[in-house]
Parts: sequence; structure tokens; C-alpha cells
Amino acid sequence: MTESPGTPSDRRRPSGGGAPRRAGPGGPPRFPGWPERPAGLLATDRPGPPRTPPPRHRRWLRATALALTVATLASAGLGWFLYTRLNSNIRSDSATERELEKYESERPPAGPKNAENILLIGSDNRGGGNGEYGVDSGTQRSDTTILLHLAADRKSATAVSIPRDLMVQVPHCRRSDGTETPPQTVQFNWAFSFAGAGCTIRTVEAMTRIRVDHYIIVDFTGFKNMVDAVHGVELCLPQPIKDEEAHVSLPAGRQTLYGEAALGFVRTRKSLGNGSDTQRMARQQQFLGALVTKVQSNGVLLNPMRLYPVMDAATSSLTTDAGLASLRGLYEFVRSMRSIPSSHVQFLTVPRTAYRYDANRDELVQPDADRLFGQLRADRPVAVAPQQSVEASDGKAGGGRGRPAPAVSPVPTFPGSTAERSVCH
Repeated sequence: MTESPGTPSDRRRPSGGGAPRRAGPGGPPRFPGWPERPAGLLATDRPGPPRTPPPRHRRWLRATALALTVATLASAGLGWFLYTRLNSNIRSDSATERELEKYESERPPAGPKNAENILLIGSDNRGGGNGEYGVDSGTQRSDTTILLHLAADRKSATAVSIPRDLMVQVPHCRRSDGTETPPQTVQFNWAFSFAGAGCTIRTVEAMTRIRVDHYIIVDFTGFKNMVDAVHGVELCLPQPIKDEEAHVSLPAGRQTLYGEAALGFVRTRKSLGNGSDTQRMARQQQFLGALVTKVQSNGVLLNPMRLYPVMDAATSSLTTDAGLASLRGLYEFVRSMRSIPSSHVQFLTVPRTAYRYDANRDELVQPDADRLFGQLRADRPVAVAPQQSVEASDGKAGGGRGRPAPAVSPVPTFPGSTAERSVCH
């Protein structure tokens, strides 16, 4: 049977014949011998104009935005980690706060608004990592105690050293085991041995009638860590120091003291001068003045790489009250000190003289001591000058230890120094 002309069978087929093949599901038929079509060119998918890549600056902006987003998230995570670590380092002495609350009725009222009084206590505890400095007897005393007054306008700071051998009236205090010590007249550093920071604070408040707003306790190891964190403190020593008991041997001259050497310098007593605690306090004040100047420098507080080790050392070395027991609290304390010129950071010792019943102990000189305490209590200024200048103005060359100059001006002047004078020139 023949097909009529014009039917599909009469159409010319490519050589090779055969039935058409399907390219795939839904694809057009393929015949053997027909050239393969380029991939992706379907009848229903004709090529359009070529796609133009985004301009280079757009790609750069996208990449930068992505990088900044990743960096921000990473920084936030790292910042939170560092903040949490520093914050968790700080030890809060809640037991002392509870103890002070029991004696609230005996404590002085708060001082002028924004003025602050911080008690700095250097503990001679031999426990923990401090065993190399002596035998741990299970007790500790306040080897160094300084009452730091920050003026309400933060234009001055006055640090008053309280001699460890000063004879004072220690009030009745409650020990950690619940027993109480009776009121008694003993040397000042026994208060810390009796019942810790709470008893020391109440003793200072009873003596000065100044309310202690905050307190900080630092031991030997903590002091060394702080000094190392600021990369040492520069001092000029007029004579060499060799003191086996204080573990220090230093040449005379200008030098930078790091942890162990710095601790030895502030602890040295018997091998220098007359071996008195009074002269040792003067050296401690000199060192603290140089330390304040170093911390105030832009190289520490404005450099995160330098600031973090300082804050890490501070937070892991200190025991404080709840008000300072946070990174924010400590940073605000340091920041408030930074705005005070070094010439207005003053150091002095309470007016004192040899105790009438024992020349190896001290007692307050009155009314000079009460005048000093009254100025600080009311947030009124005091001035300091070298001992010789005060004695000359007092008309007592060679005498009058710890006596202020006569009241020729409304600002009383006491023997002392400033942080500015502690720096080598």
C-alpha cells in the first residue's frame, strides 16, 4: 500500500534512517545523524542578553559589610568573655559588710555627697602564695593601712597613712567564730588580727569620725601582680638597699622596680635609716605616688593591650566591699583617679609622736590629728609640704614631728609629698 504524496513518509529524512530518539523527558525528538544542539538551548529557552556582573565597588561594599558584621560579632563575644572573666575574678567580702551592719548605730554618718573615703589595707597574710615571706600562723595583720579621701569635685586625693604601731582604742569586735573581743587600747594593726577588715574599719572610724565608704584588701602576691601589670615602676634610690628579711637587694640610682623588688622596697625597714616604721611609710608613699603616675599615663589607661593586664591583675588580687566588687565599680574608681593631677594626689602620715609609755610605739599628736580628720570629714582641702618646710614655718627646726604649719591660711599644711614629687626628674 502506497502513501499519497505529501504525507510525512515522503519527507526527506537524514541518512541513516531509524526512528527518532527522545533527548529526555519532555525534550524535543532527536534523529540519528542530526547534529547535537548545544546544552541549555531549548526552543522555549532562547538565550537573552548576557548578565552584567555587579560593579566592583558593590562587591567590595558587600564584602566589607560582611567582614564588619563578623568582626563586630566576634568582638562582642570576646568583649563579653573578657568582661565576664574580669568580673568573676573579684572577691567580695560579704561577711565584713554583714558585720558592719550590726554596728551601724555606732558608725559615723555619711560625708558630703560625691566625696568618698576608701580604706586600703595591705595584709601581711603568709597563707596562700605568700609563704615565702614567713611562717603562716593562721593570723594576719594590716601591714599597711591608708585612708584615701577623694574630694567630691575629684580635683584632689589625699592618702593618709596610719602607722601599724599607733596606739589606739579598738572597739569590741566579733570574731569569725562568734566570740567577741573587748574594747582595749592596743597597737593599730592588732585590730585586723582580732577580727579582720570589719574591726579595722570600725577602729579607723572611731579614731577619725570619718565614714569609710569602701575598702580594698591586697596581699603580697596581689601587690606584685599589680606592679608587673603596669610594667614596673620607676624610682630613684639615693642609696643601695640590701635587706635579707625583705628579700631585696637593689643598687643606688634610677631604676625600674618590678614585682618582687617593688615588694621588697616597700617592706624594707630595719636596714634603712633609723629602722622606724615612720620612714618605711614615707618610702611606701613615694612608691605609691610613682605607681599612681604610671597608671595615670595614657600608655596604660588608654591602651586596651596595657589596660587589660592591669584590670586582670587588680580584679584577681583584691578583696573589696560589694560596692567595688564589680568591674564597673573598680573601673570607675580608677577612672576618677585619672582626672586628678599628680600634683594634687597627696600623701601624708597622721600627726604622730613617740608613745609616752613606750618609745617603740606611736600616739596621735593633738589637736593636729583632729584638725586633719575634720578637714577630710567635711571635704575641705589640706596641703602637704616637705618636713623641713613645715618645721621652718612652724618655727621649730629639728622638732615637731607630724605637726602642721600654723593656720596662716585657711588650708592647713602637713608634712608629706605628692605623686608628682615621687617621679625621677
